[in-house]
Amino acid sequence: MTYILGISSFFHDSGAAIVKNGEILAASHEERFTRHKHDSAFPKNAIDFCMSYAEIDPEQLDGVVYYEKPLVKFERILETQLAMPTKSLPSFVKAMPVWLNTKLHMPSIIDKHFENRLKCPIYFSTHHGAHAASAFYPSPFENAAFICLDGVGEWTTSSWGTGNGNKINFEQVMEFPHSLGLLYSAFTGYLGFRVNSGEYKVMGLAPYGEDKYSQIIRDNLIDIKEDGSFWLNQEYFDYCTGTRMYNKKFEKLFGLKTRKAEGKITPQHTDIAKSLQVVTEEIILKIARNVRKVSGEKNLCLAGGCALNCVANGKILKEEIFDNIWIQPASGDAGGALGAALWGYYEVLKNERKIVLPDAQKGSLLGIDYAPEKIKESLDKIGAKYRQIDDEFGELTPLIAKYISEGKSIGHMNGRAEFGPRALGNRSILADARNTKMQRKLNLAVKKRESFRPFAPTCLEEDASEFFDIKEGLTSPYMLLTVDVSENVRTPLKQNDENLFGIEKLNVVRSLIPAVTHVDYSARLQTVNRETNPRYYSIIEEFKKLTDCSVVVNTSFNVRGEPLVNSPEDAYRCFMFTDLDVLVIGNFVMLKNEQPPLKGYKKYLKTLISD
Repeated sequence: MTYILGISSFFHDSGAAIVKNGEILAASHEERFTRHKHDSAFPKNAIDFCMSYAEIDPEQLDGVVYYEKPLVKFERILETQLAMPTKSLPSFVKAMPVWLNTKLHMPSIIDKHFENRLKCPIYFSTHHGAHAASAFYPSPFENAAFICLDGVGEWTTSSWGTGNGNKINFEQVMEFPHSLGLLYSAFTGYLGFRVNSGEYKVMGLAPYGEDKYSQIIRDNLIDIKEDGSFWLNQEYFDYCTGTRMYNKKFEKLFGLKTRKAEGKITPQHTDIAKSLQVVTEEIILKIARNVRKVSGEKNLCLAGGCALNCVANGKILKEEIFDNIWIQPASGDAGGALGAALWGYYEVLKNERKIVLPDAQKGSLLGIDYAPEKIKESLDKIGAKYRQIDDEFGELTPLIAKYISEGKSIGHMNGRAEFGPRALGNRSILADARNTKMQRKLNLAVKKRESFRPFAPTCLEEDASEFFDIKEGLTSPYMLLTVDVSENVRTPLKQNDENLFGIEKLNVVRSLIPAVTHVDYSARLQTVNRETNPRYYSIIEEFKKLTDCSVVVNTSFNVRGEPLVNSPEDAYRCFMFTDLDVLVIGNFVMLKNEQPPLKGYKKYLKTLISD
């Protein structure tokens, strides 16, 4: 048996993953255990979970792989800071203790975690090497092109290449400071959202606006070449010094000061978001066309933070640049831990690769699970009032479907937690997509977040083409593709609705599934099949029997500023401190109106970190 542990830490989202003979056994974000959203600390809890799930001791590991090369990254930071000594001094002084105390000592930190019991080597992949490995190796393709786009690793910000069997080859890279991820993050901060956290909000805001600024962006901020490579004008950015993503010249370009967090969103904000998305899609599509042309590959794999831009992914799909696309569901830094483990198994140890269909990611249900007796113990300790239903498919899933059809919102926790930022049914809030008031209810009363945020639909795989404009047979199991809602389920707009602008468009009913139809008739689709997630499939199947609709709302089971729930305690607390109607954990069902009062609401809110 060959066991390889992958680790990512000390930048955005920390994580750990373990593979056995190339099979992905377990993977998790550190934030799920610490409850600190985007936790970047050394992932001791995630590592311990992976080791426990694999049921091995440290001495049995054949390799530990860290997801980047700290010395090379430190070289980039040092070189960049020294090139601008006056401007970069404050950030330099702040960053040095972190590097000198942690990041430059990864082997000793890893050894210390395992109490010096490791007998195996510690390896270091490159940052984009980990991303590329996470994209290609779990995919169902023997041969494929890959594209990795993010902020920055060591020096690389964008890369593409090809995978063949157990080997990855890089063909072209772009280097810091020219970065699509950093460009998007600069606008994220400018629009009043948290950098490295709120980028998806900008993507969700874009459809409310009009493209009024993309040419200004092209003329001043970025020079885009035909192959998708680009050059960023550093006169408008300050991220090289680490003090701020952009500067006053950037603000002056758009004639608008930075929006304050929680400040009013104006039509100009939505127009800027739309224009940024247009430029982003232009770059990604040009890169994709060039990679197809140069590589000759018909299959594409994507990873890196920018691969979570499901709108751009949908455009690649719609334009049929590649025959097939596979996107790593944990495309961010936590997913780098999985890529590091796979890189070690295939690139370092040269093991043979076996293709797994539909992929080797196992639905990305790779996190922690809880046995019924553990759930019961936790609920009893809390004092929850529950009903235990052991007949899962005969009584439980029809009951959940019935609650959804009655307009109730359901907190659903079952089986292994998801790896990646998307809830895929096991740590999800479920609701009726046909309900015209559900989007507002979930955003404001449950999720405690901005009202404009869209919700994703989950549809039975075989019914997806009835509700969405996709080819029959196409699947989207990881909620990473935006597609259009079919014409046959759209509803005509009223005359007054057609004259609305910006956020005014929010509450207009546009289809028979309004809770998941965005203002541009798009939806971030998840398809589900019986084999990958039989429980979730059965819930929607039973809902279809009741309503003749096989689409439900699926949003992450958390509130704003909190990671996805991980444990029964997390789920119950979130249930009690929101307006969720029903909680289902495993085969235990709880109704809100039957629960005893739970103290600590204000304390709970203080623990949340604003995103």
